[in-house]
Amino acid sequence: MSLIKSISGIRGTIGGKTSENLTPIDTVKFAAAYGTWLKSGSQKEKLKVVIGRDARISGRMIQELTMNTLTGLGIDVIDVGLSTTPTVEVAVPMEGADGGIILTASHNPKQWNALKLLNSKGEFLDGKEGAKILDLAENESFDFAEVDDLGTITKKEDYIDIHIEEVLRLKLVDVEKIKGAGFKVVVDGVNSTGGIAIPKLLKKLGVEVTELYCEPNGHFPHNPEPLKEHLEDICALVKKENADFGIVVDPDVDRLAFIDEKGEMFGEEYTLVACADYVLGKTKGNTVSNLSSSRALRDVTNKHNGEYKASAVGEVNVVQLMKDSSAIIGGEGNGGIIYPESHYGRDSLVGVALFLTHLAEKQITVSALRKEYPSYFMSKNKIELTPDLDVDGILKSVEKRHKDEEISTVDGVKIDFPENWVHLRKSNTEPIIRIYTEAKSQKEADELAQKMIKEIQDIIA
Repeated sequence: MSLIKSISGIRGTIGGKTSENLTPIDTVKFAAAYGTWLKSGSQKEKLKVVIGRDARISGRMIQELTMNTLTGLGIDVIDVGLSTTPTVEVAVPMEGADGGIILTASHNPKQWNALKLLNSKGEFLDGKEGAKILDLAENESFDFAEVDDLGTITKKEDYIDIHIEEVLRLKLVDVEKIKGAGFKVVVDGVNSTGGIAIPKLLKKLGVEVTELYCEPNGHFPHNPEPLKEHLEDICALVKKENADFGIVVDPDVDRLAFIDEKGEMFGEEYTLVACADYVLGKTKGNTVSNLSSSRALRDVTNKHNGEYKASAVGEVNVVQLMKDSSAIIGGEGNGGIIYPESHYGRDSLVGVALFLTHLAEKQITVSALRKEYPSYFMSKNKIELTPDLDVDGILKSVEKRHKDEEISTVDGVKIDFPENWVHLRKSNTEPIIRIYTEAKSQKEADELAQKMIKEIQDIIA
């Protein structure tokens, strides 16, 4: 069991002892710290915060605790109920709110939950802001409202529908073309809110939908991270239904993966590549992804005469570099699409709509589309951390061993070899070192990963 405090929020397992897990007391303390931080930076008499949650079993409990803590500080709450991360991000500026909280542990299993914090733009907080909240929580520097000044809770549970309408209005989403293509699609919503949002969006686009695990009851039928080894059921169902492709999202619907018509993975890394190819074909511009994402986005950007840049891992870092470089699309290789024409947040609904338009225009199968992109293969591994390990020292040793290669230390250590790369970094959400490699074949990527794991083990020994 674990409680992880970071600049992006607080994440932990339900139950157990305070300060070690996400207990009701830890939830209240962190919500109070966020509300106190909002009040300290505002001259307004009354503040407003949007709160939504994914379908986790603990979601209702965590939401009630969070909302009532904020009203105890004198802050009004807009309760959007069962929602998605991008939906809450869209709702914050629409409501003229001062911030937002999404209650979701993203791809973590059902025993986890988290408070993910947004600013008044509906974007994740930066490191400086997050550090202030952690400090307030640590010191319990709270001043609650008197009885006549308590906040109110207003329910507005139609925001998924509002979000869908916003997606349909995007200039590069061609609703009529998609309707004319007559797509048949299978959706795996991992029994969370993607099971509400994605089928609703597809039906508005005239797509025939077969639903798999779309009951938002929080009982995840498989590991909720949308990786190949967890997706046997939808791969089989796509073939059985003779569908054009399959759509998989994580519990809070900010990661998006596709299955081709043969029941094979399109490749989570290629979600962003395909959407960027479509957008760059219509609008000239630049792209951004993080250091752990595929070189394929760089290649596609170069094809369209744009400039590609890589940021540190973490959505807030991608967004900042996108703003700095005027990128027109970006995201993360884990299937996260950030399209500023909509908003600066990873959004599977936007990704689905752009991908469908791209496919409808090209009039080819999903497997044929995948063949149009450079072929890279990734291996994602990890090493469990123990408290006595000097992780920074380990990474420094790796860097020294490869000092003659192209190296980035923006986020951990990334070594760019001529034909492949390896990225080593401490996870922000789990007690592990992540080891990502990419090469021209799966065998080569796996071998590079194992070589790096052995190298780290040698350093530790």
